[in-house]
Amino acid sequence: MADGTRDHGTLDKGPERVTDQLPRFSVRPPAQPARPRRRHAFLLISFILVAVVPALGASTYLWTRAADQYASRLGFSVRTEEKGSAIELLGGITELSGSSSSDTDILFAYLSSQELVQKVDDRVDLRAIWSRVTPSQDPVFAFDPEGTIEDLLRHWDRKIGIVYDSSTGLIDLEVLAFDPDDALRIAQAVLEECTQMINGLSDIARRDAIGYTQEELERAVERLKEARRALTQFRNRTQIVDPSIDTQNQMGLLVTLQQQLADALIESDLLVDTTRANDPRITQANRRIDVIRARIASERRNLGLGEDGEGSEAFATLVGQYEGLIVDREFAESAYTAALAAHDAALAEVRRQSRYLAAHVKPTLAQRAEYPERVKILSLLMLFCFFGWAILCLVFYSLRDRR
Repeated sequence: MADGTRDHGTLDKGPERVTDQLPRFSVRPPAQPARPRRRHAFLLISFILVAVVPALGASTYLWTRAADQYASRLGFSVRTEEKGSAIELLGGITELSGSSSSDTDILFAYLSSQELVQKVDDRVDLRAIWSRVTPSQDPVFAFDPEGTIEDLLRHWDRKIGIVYDSSTGLIDLEVLAFDPDDALRIAQAVLEECTQMINGLSDIARRDAIGYTQEELERAVERLKEARRALTQFRNRTQIVDPSIDTQNQMGLLVTLQQQLADALIESDLLVDTTRANDPRITQANRRIDVIRARIASERRNLGLGEDGEGSEAFATLVGQYEGLIVDREFAESAYTAALAAHDAALAEVRRQSRYLAAHVKPTLAQRAEYPERVKILSLLMLFCFFGWAILCLVFYSLRDRR
């Protein structure tokens, strides 16, 4: 019994010793209910100032002061028509019509140029149209009529929307004005000015295409005239139409004289063999031989075949001069023929290609005001303000946590 009692006492005190050996943790009191603090008020006030107030101001302006704007739309492209020959058309190897991307790029740049703005302003008075609603009534969308051409150009970019599809070469425009008729007038003026610009490009291309060939043709004509003039002066100076023909005649005469000289020599030899030395026929034959030889020598000198090279201007020299003039004339004629063919080909190419402005959408007349897009503008403004406020809050808390 004593042992059993001692064992029970030991068992009773065992748990107390185990409890004393466990680590003790401090338990915090439960969280108190959230109370408004100063930073919460700051967040609310900043949200009202950054997001709510601008949205209320913008909505008030858009629905009370912003004037209605009407849109006139038009679309066009630059087309190049190539007219081929009948053989090309039958063979199907030519393209009747196509677009020129380079010309369209030029037109796209021209639509935002100061030159076009000035020309359209001279036509329809853009300052009066876009200041129909005064800046005091609508300072955001109205134009100050006292503004410079640079101010008008900046306002042009706000009132004229341009969409250019480089793959198809199509250009679409949207023109805004406070009156639908004014928007239509501006769109028509833009279309007319663009048409004139494209026609001007066509004229420049046409002049460039035939300008060089025209100059070459004029030079070839002058060269041909000079060559013919030199040939005419030679004929007037020598009184010979064609020295080559006269030379042929002279050569024929020389051959005939040579034949006569040979006959005379044979006849003289026969007389010497068959008659006495003092026979008068021998003297006459020798005289004939001397005359023929003298004539042959004279003709050879005329032809430039003399041994001493003296005498009057030889036919060989005249023939050389004449042949040089003939070569110059033939070269001038060939150059003239080539220049004329090139010029005719350039003219044919110019007639075959025609560049023009094709309007696939004529200027439209609006029936209701589509601008300003109040709901869209207000939604974007609210979204921008909300994200701006959220970013400011994140920056504020990140700086606060770094302390």
